[in-house]
Formats: sequence, C-alpha cells, structure tokens
Amino acid sequence: MKKNETIVSTLILGIFLLFSSCGGGSTTSPDFDIPDDAEEETEEIVIKVEDIEDPLSYKGIGPISSIELADEIDEDLAEYGLEVFNLNCVACHKLDIRLVGPALAGVTERRSSEWIMNMILNPDLMVKEDTIAKALLAEYGSPMNNQNLSEKEARGILEYLRANL
Repeated sequence: MKKNETIVSTLILGIFLLFSSCGGGSTTSPDFDIPDDAEEETEEIVIKVEDIEDPLSYKGIGPISSIELADEIDEDLAEYGLEVFNLNCVACHKLDIRLVGPALAGVTERRSSEWIMNMILNPDLMVKEDTIAKALLAEYGSPMNNQNLSEKEARGILEYLRANL
C-alpha cells in the first residue's frame, strides 16, 4: 500500500512541476528594432460580387460545362431537389433568408445553371479558382462545404431553385 501511495505522490508532484514550469516567460518585445522597410504592407484585393460585369456568363469550374434546360419546370425533379436540399443544404441556406450562405431565391437569375451545379458539385475548387465563388467567400467568410452530391442530386437542387424564383 505504501508503494502505491509513493507512486501516486510522485506522479502528482511530477504533474505539478510540469505545469508550473510551463509559461511564465517574458511577454516583452525583443531588444532589437525591426527596420520600417522590413514589414511591407500588402493591400488585400477583395472582389465583390456586384463588381462582376456579367455573372451569368460564368460557368464555374467542374464537370458541368453545358446544360440544356426545358422552359417548363420538371415538378418531379424539383420535388426530388427539395428533398436533397433539405438533407444537405438547409443548415447554411434558406430561400429568402441569409444564413451562413446567401439566400437562394432567384439565384437562377443571378448565376448560370452550369455555375450553380459546379458550385454544388465542386465547391472546394470553385472557391480557389472561380471569381464569383471567391467573391462570395470574401463576403460570407465561410466556404461552402462539399456535400459529395451526385450530378443527379445537383440537377434536382437546380430544378428546385428554378421553381423558386
């Protein structure tokens, strides 16, 4: 029993010494001067969505380079898109309320169908290379999560968004 008490006491003392030796360092600046020209100020260039001349001409970066849409909404596809949207998108997007991401009502009038699908399917590369996606990231401060959706699921969401101008 004494041996166990000694081991426990030694462990407690060791932990105490470990924590008491951490920190306590000086918080003052080093004793040398940094030359004024050593710290170059870099001007951050922020792209704003409203500054983009023709956002409907952007197709985005990803697997969708062209898409043919019927004039009329495919109600079954839109209903399927609503189900996919509710499972994957509603934490960050609503139609008429800005949340983590932009409100999506009318997005099909502001962005090309190809861009919307590429953003759904390929958000990581889009925020790195696409002008509009970069601007949205700058505005909202949070990148869109990749939900790993299929083209069919993305197409359903697009049809749901088309139905909700």
